[in-house]
Amino acid sequence: MYIAFDQIKNCLAKLGIFHPFFGITFLVCKQGKLPVGRSKGFPINKKEEEFLNSHYKPDVGSKYYFQPFRTSSRAGRWLSPKYPYSGSQSTRTRGDIAAAFMHKKNTDQWGWSQHYVRILQQKLERDKSPKVPTFWLAAWLFREKDWPADVTPADLVEGFFSTFHITEEERHQLFDMSMPDPSSEAVFAEAPYTDAQLLRTLPSPPDVLPEEGGILKQLQLRAVGPCKVLTFLPAERLSVVTGDNGLGKTFLLECAWWSLTGQWTEKPAYPRLDAERGEPSITFQISGKGRFSEKTTLKYEWEKQRWPAPKGRPTIPGLIVFARVDGSFAIWDPLRHERDMTSETQGLLLFSREQVLRGLEGRIEGLLRDWVRWQHAPDKTVFETFKQVLKRLSPPDMPLEPGDPVRLPHEPREIATLVHPYDRTVPFINESAGIRRIVTIGYLLVWAWNEHRVQAALAKRAPQEKMVILIDEMEAHLHPKWQRVVVPALLDVTAILSRAVEPQIMIATHSPLVLASLETTFDRDTDKLFHLQLTSSGEVAFNETPFVRHGRIDAWLTSDIFELKQPRSREGELAVEHAKRILEQDKPSNTVIRSVTDSLKQTLAPDDDFWPRWAYFAEKKGVKP
Repeated sequence: MYIAFDQIKNCLAKLGIFHPFFGITFLVCKQGKLPVGRSKGFPINKKEEEFLNSHYKPDVGSKYYFQPFRTSSRAGRWLSPKYPYSGSQSTRTRGDIAAAFMHKKNTDQWGWSQHYVRILQQKLERDKSPKVPTFWLAAWLFREKDWPADVTPADLVEGFFSTFHITEEERHQLFDMSMPDPSSEAVFAEAPYTDAQLLRTLPSPPDVLPEEGGILKQLQLRAVGPCKVLTFLPAERLSVVTGDNGLGKTFLLECAWWSLTGQWTEKPAYPRLDAERGEPSITFQISGKGRFSEKTTLKYEWEKQRWPAPKGRPTIPGLIVFARVDGSFAIWDPLRHERDMTSETQGLLLFSREQVLRGLEGRIEGLLRDWVRWQHAPDKTVFETFKQVLKRLSPPDMPLEPGDPVRLPHEPREIATLVHPYDRTVPFINESAGIRRIVTIGYLLVWAWNEHRVQAALAKRAPQEKMVILIDEMEAHLHPKWQRVVVPALLDVTAILSRAVEPQIMIATHSPLVLASLETTFDRDTDKLFHLQLTSSGEVAFNETPFVRHGRIDAWLTSDIFELKQPRSREGELAVEHAKRILEQDKPSNTVIRSVTDSLKQTLAPDDDFWPRWAYFAEKKGVKP
């Protein structure tokens, strides 16, 4: 049997008010059988180091020790590897605990003074601490020990006293004998906990580099934005956010970007006007493949009118590309983040629509230059990737196929072209808004991945395996035929960049065609659908909603997601709703029936499926439709 993981977590709270001396130095000295009233040779620094390595090192990748006791260190509860030779040495030789020892300066001669127990008891009293909780100190020290099947909490306590040679006086004066009740809570478990479980509950040690390749696991907005409280748990692969205008789809993506990068693309989120002081907060969690990061909560600083910058992230995200609705793009690369730590932007690349097209000095060459440069390069690897991406993102019946570059009046460079199926070559700068947007998204994905791959090679690092893609108004400028295929195509694009890339995609959309396009590709294990909705009380609600196949596009329009009563024009909807009310009346007048019939003729198509029902009713009432 092993100590239950919940009890190990309880140790952090139970021991958190005590000086670390009682869980480290005191036990080292007791285990070493330090004499009372005289001293002996005892290499206490080395013994403490060995003790810390045995009991206080849950993260083998760090040089630091984790101790669950009280601390004022900047590193929190993580002790420096020099602790036995500095912090602990100072405690033993200076201050109110030093009197408990007999020690000759600059020697390894150590012993207990005659009244050491009383001195240590007075230390607890001065700290206003109760006696040391024996069971939870033992639980921490013996957390990896395999106990007999019939073990009890009392056995744990007695094992502790025996291991460390605790005297009757010490038991009575220094230790609290209370322990958990096995009948009311789980004290032991059949399987041992893992250090990975424990580390998920702890802040990261100071010398452990942040894990890379994280994705957004949780985002909670409190007193910020349209909802009083909004909790967003993005899917592992695809998250689709729907909702009416003005309810917060774009706002949610902007906050997701900030949570991942620590940078706002433009204006920061501002608290709700009805927010109380201290109430507005943003909580987020980023996780990688290894340790789960702890949740980070940042509260709005009213005095400075800003959100504090997130610090000390245990996990930083992978490559991020954000296609914003105004045509601008934001890109964040963890390699640039590391290189630009002294910069306020810390790896953020923000490009306007024109900068993406024509370049920004020192940042990006731009689509027009890169496209032609890739096309003319002896090594056409990047260009072939770009061609494959465009082919996959193409609308039905019109492949996005690059043609030969051309020169145009007043343009200082060759301009890339696309070959259309009607035997016409069109310069890219003359293309439609829809084609320009999708090609630009494809270009930015290829450019960002290629730049990341090149920089990773220069840094002797492996490229990221995670890519987060945010796209606002996925359907913007696209024909319905294109809306019906673009998201499944996007899901395939990252595999063209590299089979090792695993995307997390978040899109906002108003389009029933986009939702319909996912009916054969939506995976309930990796994808989620979210809905922002105005409630009858005037509040905005945000909920995950089950993805249901509706088949026909008009069925999507009348679903709970889009909330139309009829898949018709507004006037047609009103006319049909009026007609339905007349159908329910016992004796509607012929005048009313004729009036409704005229309204239906003005608003419905001749073959509308409501006509047979109405015609039968009208003729029964003696009115010819």
